[in-house]
Amino acid sequence: VERCMSVMQSGTQMVKLKSGTKGLVRLFYLDEHRTCIRWRPSRKSEKAKIVIDSIYKVTEGRQSEIFHRHAEGNFDPSCCFTIYHGNHMESLDLITSNPEEARTWITGLKYLMAGISDEDSLAKRQRTHDHWVKQTFEEADKNGDGLLNIEEIHQLMHKLNVNLPRRKVRQMFQEADTDENQGTLNFEEFSVFYKMMSLRRDLYLLLLSYSDKKDHLTVEEFAQFLKVEQKMNNVTPEYCLDIIQKFEVSEENKKQNVLGIEGFTNFMRSPACDIFNPLHCEVHQDMDQPLCNYFIASSHNTYLTGDQLLSQSRVEMYARVLQDGCRCIEVDCWDGPDGDPVVHHGYTLTSKILFRDVAETINKYAFIKNEFPVILSIENHCSIQQQKKIAQYLKEIFGEKLDLSSVITGDSRQLPSPQNLRGKILVKGKKLPYSLGADAEEGEVSDEDSADEIEDDCKLKPCYSNGATEHQVECFIRTKLESLIKESQIRDKEDPDSFTVRALLKATHEGLNVNLKQNLDTKEGGKKSHSRSLMSNFGKHKKAVKAASKYHSASDDEESQQKSSGKEMGQLHRLACRRKTVKLCRALSDLVVYTNSVAAQDIVDDGSTGNVLSFSETRAHQAVQQKAEQFMLYNQKQLTRVYPSAYRIDSSNFNPLPYWNVGCQLVALNYQSEGRMMQLNDAKFRVNGNCGYVLKPQQMCKGTFNPYSADPLPASPKKQLILKIISGQQLPKPPDSMLGDRGEIIDPFVEVEIIGLPVDCCKDQTRVVDDNGFNPVWEETLTFTIHMPEIALVRFLVWDHDPIGRDFVGQRTLAFSSLVPGYRHVYLEGLTEASIFVHITVNEIYGKNKQLIGLRGLFNKNPKHNSAETSGHYVRKRSIGDRILRRTASAPAKGRKKSKMGFLEATEIKDSAS
Repeated sequence: VERCMSVMQSGTQMVKLKSGTKGLVRLFYLDEHRTCIRWRPSRKSEKAKIVIDSIYKVTEGRQSEIFHRHAEGNFDPSCCFTIYHGNHMESLDLITSNPEEARTWITGLKYLMAGISDEDSLAKRQRTHDHWVKQTFEEADKNGDGLLNIEEIHQLMHKLNVNLPRRKVRQMFQEADTDENQGTLNFEEFSVFYKMMSLRRDLYLLLLSYSDKKDHLTVEEFAQFLKVEQKMNNVTPEYCLDIIQKFEVSEENKKQNVLGIEGFTNFMRSPACDIFNPLHCEVHQDMDQPLCNYFIASSHNTYLTGDQLLSQSRVEMYARVLQDGCRCIEVDCWDGPDGDPVVHHGYTLTSKILFRDVAETINKYAFIKNEFPVILSIENHCSIQQQKKIAQYLKEIFGEKLDLSSVITGDSRQLPSPQNLRGKILVKGKKLPYSLGADAEEGEVSDEDSADEIEDDCKLKPCYSNGATEHQVECFIRTKLESLIKESQIRDKEDPDSFTVRALLKATHEGLNVNLKQNLDTKEGGKKSHSRSLMSNFGKHKKAVKAASKYHSASDDEESQQKSSGKEMGQLHRLACRRKTVKLCRALSDLVVYTNSVAAQDIVDDGSTGNVLSFSETRAHQAVQQKAEQFMLYNQKQLTRVYPSAYRIDSSNFNPLPYWNVGCQLVALNYQSEGRMMQLNDAKFRVNGNCGYVLKPQQMCKGTFNPYSADPLPASPKKQLILKIISGQQLPKPPDSMLGDRGEIIDPFVEVEIIGLPVDCCKDQTRVVDDNGFNPVWEETLTFTIHMPEIALVRFLVWDHDPIGRDFVGQRTLAFSSLVPGYRHVYLEGLTEASIFVHITVNEIYGKNKQLIGLRGLFNKNPKHNSAETSGHYVRKRSIGDRILRRTASAPAKGRKKSKMGFLEATEIKDSAS
């Protein structure tokens, strides 16, 4: 292995294959810290790297899609390998000059990946910290001589958002500069300088308060701190001594069994003092209840890497989501060439992959991270012949995993539990009606398609004229769609009727279907005229829907609500009128046992067990609005799946909260789209070891309550969360800062948002600290009351205040039940060192609480305001007076009203309170 590392660090010339171009010869090498692969030359310079942590897998040979596209290339398979990395499973396809080099890189990469997956959280924290300090030093060393002068240190201070007087910086520089090479710091000296700069006044004062004003804690004093502040039970002297040996830096202190400020800081910044409860890293909930009593992590159109119209379909996406804890995955099956079914998104230009490859990938990755059952949601569009092929592949590949005959359920009317179904794959699909004889080989079933929501004239269907080939048409459509998607700048919207999405889709499809027949000419002139009509068509829709939305916001809320529900009913009626049927073969039908798909117009409980009602978000939204309690009761016996509207062609996600709040188990999201909604989903499922199953609260499994009520659970105690936001550490400049590291030092403030039942949804924020992202101090207390803590999520956001709004810096979202009391660090997601330091107290309160009276969010006229920030780009408009107040550090924190907000739906409800 060491020989592999040495070869990789020296660098290897390899050919990097790209789609549509010839290979590029580059020098690939492993950096000296063994944390990332880099290559040169590259226009990306510093950014040309792949972090080892982000690699999902390394495959040998010519297996990837790009290798298949270069099928004519006569590359030796033993010289080829592919690295899959990042959230979108991007592939780096490489060809070495001989098999020995390929083997060296594959062995080395697998060793590095295994090391990272095996190390414990403390080792990982230390490794990332050491790497961050080293990387910071290297980036600051502009001339690459391995030394930093005072000017380079001043530039680094600005980059790290430190605003210290130059005199103070020079003083620390001189104290750290101890060797004979005066006027510069080597890496060891820089590490000393960085420690001086990072000395935490807040932690030092905390240590003094428990150490009787000494600069260290004895074992007894440290045990007292852990019991009183951190609320730890069974703290033994041995445990405290172990911590001193692990975290203390000074050998002298270790001998005397005391913890100094450096050791105390190391302990407080370690995973032991993270805000997330370490017990929740493992499965700790009761897994013996029926499936319908759990929220189940679910993915929509799992195979897609990007948008719903043009993106690549990849089998690697199944590997990624299964390892991320997802337990319900979707496969759209269509007839493929040579009698082999394929998977892709129908009526679009997404690429096709073989069903067999998908099944093999699922089989390989389904139970690597946990053994709880996987639900395979099959959307079947195949002929009888290819359906038989699907059934054959499923049986051949999954084998025993499909056999549910041995599964024990106590009650035949109840679904089995995740525990009973360990290691099993449940096929969710259509089932032949019982009225058909058992000897019937095929029969008719209703054909519901997730694209049914889109009118037929809006579906991409092949239409070629004037001798144009399929390839020409596809290239032409792709170019048009890409320019339209860029123009519409679609964000992570919570509104399925967003004009950009609907208009984009309609304009694109109408334009194509109408104009391709007339205008598609291989001559350039034809292309131009078509392009003009397409764009003007898009513009018309944009204006029309914009005007409608303006009218909607201006009109009275209740009236517009009635209109929209009337329109919705009309739409549902039209859908019901054109129900289609499709032939289904017995072999595929027989594989469906507990998860029979039923597309839902409404909540219909026919008393049978094993149905899964499927709702598009539009229909589910209506059911939640009109029959929340009935929906909750249905979800106590059966499973419900909610999937994104077909109009979300940008793969944006809807807000999952309203559907979780009525007990829907399978709320399917686009896992490939980062942003607020996926962060809420991640927080939800991290509670139970990220195994993909989270037990619903007892009140949702038995009995019922109105989630939209002002006091939904009057008999249950409420929780009071008292959050003291103390300080921030190493907060970077906003990710989309135009000037990058040279931009001005940030003015941070922290916003805390509670997300749960509508009555619990609210947010509050600290004051702004000017010109300090490195160690800002807020020392401010925020208090929240929570009616249903079991489903509440707590979202910490850091913003950079700006005269014209605010810029997103970072976030961390956790389940309320995963918070640990005491002094805790909240590490911001995706940022190595950035954190906020808080103190958490949770109290139980009974009876009504005064805070609940101001339900401003429920009667807010404009629901857009309450949808909170969308993937970090939401700007809240403030009055000039308010803005001036917020800028002053002494602005009164207590006089602010907490902004009470429901999610999008909470603004439209007809609640008893109104």
